[in-house]
Amino acid sequence: MPRHRDAAHRKPKQRLFTGPAARTAATLALAGAATAATLEGAAQADPRPTPAQVEAQVDRLYHDAEVATEKYNGAKEEAAASEKALDALRDEAARRTERLNTARDALGSYATAQYRSAGIDPAVRLALSSDPDQYLERASYEDRAGDRQASAISGVRRQIGDIAQLRARAEDELTVLASRRADLRKHKDEVRTKLADARKLLATLTAEQRAGYERSADAAHGGGATRADRSAPRGSVAAPNARAAQAVGFAYGALGKPYVWGATGPSSFDCSGLTMAAWRAAGVSLPRTTYTQINAGQRVSRSELAPGDLVFFYPGVTHVGLYIGGGQMIHAPRPGAPVRIAPISEMPFAGATRVA
Repeated sequence: MPRHRDAAHRKPKQRLFTGPAARTAATLALAGAATAATLEGAAQADPRPTPAQVEAQVDRLYHDAEVATEKYNGAKEEAAASEKALDALRDEAARRTERLNTARDALGSYATAQYRSAGIDPAVRLALSSDPDQYLERASYEDRAGDRQASAISGVRRQIGDIAQLRARAEDELTVLASRRADLRKHKDEVRTKLADARKLLATLTAEQRAGYERSADAAHGGGATRADRSAPRGSVAAPNARAAQAVGFAYGALGKPYVWGATGPSSFDCSGLTMAAWRAAGVSLPRTTYTQINAGQRVSRSELAPGDLVFFYPGVTHVGLYIGGGQMIHAPRPGAPVRIAPISEMPFAGATRVA
């Protein structure tokens, strides 16, 4: 058969892409695969959370942030106490070292004088003395001085031991301080992370949905007595004493001021910072955290509440407000929600304390 007919019936040979064409083909293939994977992933992905689900997650994050805030407040207070203790130990060690150096100088002077006269035999000194009675008196004095020197040496040794103990305690306190500072950083990072996550979630809502969330949060927190409501009428129930009245008056004056975690006033507060500042204005020093404030006075039942009492919420005692009567309190709710009046029924009640 002729060669040209063989060629006509021969199957065309496939040519591979080379150079730029090969790169273009590979890119298109990868893009196609990626698109298919995306479509498949989209088909299998969880549905977008509803606004109600987002709001519930934001509420949970705010609560978790408040829990971390109280831990931060506690760690900050403990770190401050460690710093104070460490400074006191260092100051005491410095004072004792100064006294030790003075005692050493005195011993050095005595030793020098003793060295200068050590070469003369006592019998010779007696023979050379024009007044034996005066010599005997001086010898008795030297004996007493020797006793005093021995006592001084013992005192120096004791001081050296005391200073060594002080320095060891300072080293221990320094280790404790480092641990507490580490806790402080950990809780601070946790607060910031929770708040950042809450902001990200809120950003997924539309402006209208965010406004609706804020309105519902305000309603849940008592309708939001804010800066414009600082002249709000006081509760009809009288405070039991002058100090409680002063604390309540301070809280009314704080209405509308912003919540800032870790803040104790005067321009912003977190929940325990507000109650601490209110009672500080009344001349009473409260501890810094919710879980220590609940033990700062006499426990009272919900039915016994009076204005000025501290009211606590949630398992773990992670939120606090100042009771003002009529089932209402003033509290610092959360970031973005200023100090306001709210019903104590809005959160799980954990207990109450009467400070004074």
